[in-house]
Amino acid sequence: MPPTPDATAPGAAPSDRERADACPGALRLHTADDGALARVRLPGGLLTDRQALALAEAAEALGDGELETTSRGNVQLRGLASHCGAELADRLRAVGLLPSDTHERVRNIVASPLAGLDDSGRAEVHAWVRELDERLCASDWAAGLSGKFLFALDDGRGDVAALDADVTLIAGSTTGPDAASDSGSGAVSTTGPGGTHLLRLGRSPYAHPVPAGQEVTAVLDAARSFLAALRASGRRAWHLREVPDLLPAGSVPLPGFAGSAPAVGVLPGGLSVGMRFGRASAAQWRALVAASAGELRLTPWRGAVLPGAPADRLAALAGAGFRTEPGSAWERASACTGLPGCARSLADVRADAARALDAAAVGGLPVHWSGCARRCGHPAGPWVDVLATGQGYRVTRNAPATAGGPGNVPPVSGGPGNLPPVSGEPVDVTNEEMAEAVAEARRTTK
Repeated sequence: MPPTPDATAPGAAPSDRERADACPGALRLHTADDGALARVRLPGGLLTDRQALALAEAAEALGDGELETTSRGNVQLRGLASHCGAELADRLRAVGLLPSDTHERVRNIVASPLAGLDDSGRAEVHAWVRELDERLCASDWAAGLSGKFLFALDDGRGDVAALDADVTLIAGSTTGPDAASDSGSGAVSTTGPGGTHLLRLGRSPYAHPVPAGQEVTAVLDAARSFLAALRASGRRAWHLREVPDLLPAGSVPLPGFAGSAPAVGVLPGGLSVGMRFGRASAAQWRALVAASAGELRLTPWRGAVLPGAPADRLAALAGAGFRTEPGSAWERASACTGLPGCARSLADVRADAARALDAAAVGGLPVHWSGCARRCGHPAGPWVDVLATGQGYRVTRNAPATAGGPGNVPPVSGGPGNLPPVSGEPVDVTNEEMAEAVAEARRTTK
């Protein structure tokens, strides 16, 4: 599922930006009901085998033995002791996962996970990922960005361009203005004037042309201009979409973007697997490493791509518990942490959701289970909202994203009996009735 940065719901009070954002990091641990939580930024979702094994070892030695992938392709360790921060940092530094103490929370970069593996893209954007990460960490001003600020580097296929990042770079053909219309290419038409790349700010329907060779510089300049505009105006914000009037308008209209996750199974250039709710045990991570050809790419859809991995290793991954067959009910299904990890939750939503998904034959619309009315982590676009009420669940079909894009919908006073539907006609069900209600809602698109 796509990233879900904060948004303000219709009629709700504006977000409080007078405080620093509370995003956890590798050095700033978050206290949850199941222990401390650390979030390790992985620009582009890129991991070497050695780094992946180091994360698995840290999860076993310091946490609950599981790793949780996020909607930005990062990794979270849960169940940590509050005093383990120094040891965790040492483990991460030893394998290159903590290159900067001052900038570790701003290394939020997503990239097309299939770049370079098939013919659908126009650039190997992972070279841009590495350059952007290095230059971010070397820029003093970049430490002023929010830990929620997101960069997206799209190879032209339109997958991560659909995630509504703060700054999105979309690769276009550099051989001429008409090259984007080549038949057989899965890329969308995103070529700028003279065959340039395109830079999108926030959720603007327009973009700025960027000449070849200036890609990362343009991305950094956009982020720096955002901070400068905030200082000049005296306003506070975490995202570009919060201050559209301070930013220059683009001149090149953009098409719609599909935002499709990589299909699970055998790819033209490797393997792709899914994880149930983005969680995997340390043993499963070792299975990923054993099947890989030296590199892992975690996706913003809570899966993993293994470039160069041979097809005959897919069976071992299926045996380890990964999703390897397309078309199951687990596709496009997500859930918040729920009980026991979150005190706000009214239910163990992941356990309830797993039972409902295992009982269903096929999927359909994206579906998200939430333990409270904040709906943390819900997807973009149309989705089925399954909200815990304390007596069961409220199922709302074809729920759109909140105003301004996906985000956390604030709770309404009055307790679980006064939880508002997101859209459509909600149906209140018991746990026993939920599987059938969710399956029906996912089949219904209107």
